[in-house]
Amino acid sequence: MQSQNRLFDDVVKMMNGAAGTFAGMTREAEGAFRERVREWVGGLDLVSREEFEAVKAIAVAAREENAVLKARLDALDAQSAAGTGAAAAGNGPDVQ
Repeated sequence: MQSQNRLFDDVVKMMNGAAGTFAGMTREAEGAFRERVREWVGGLDLVSREEFEAVKAIAVAAREENAVLKARLDALDAQSAAGTGAAAAGNGPDVQ
């Protein structure tokens, strides 16, 4: 009986060692794969989420400023057109 227990103990130790080896190989392969993916993605011309959000905020602010400036320009154009129309009708200042 003693020899059978020792045989089973050896088989169990061998299986535990193999399981540990396979787990280590899996971790190593996973790490190598992740590194390859990082290299591949790093080679692409991509931006980070933070950079994208910052540029998006700048674009929104520029659009808002553009809308304000357009409204001011439209108001000035309307004012200029009204002034030109009044001067043509003889209601404007006399120019000598």
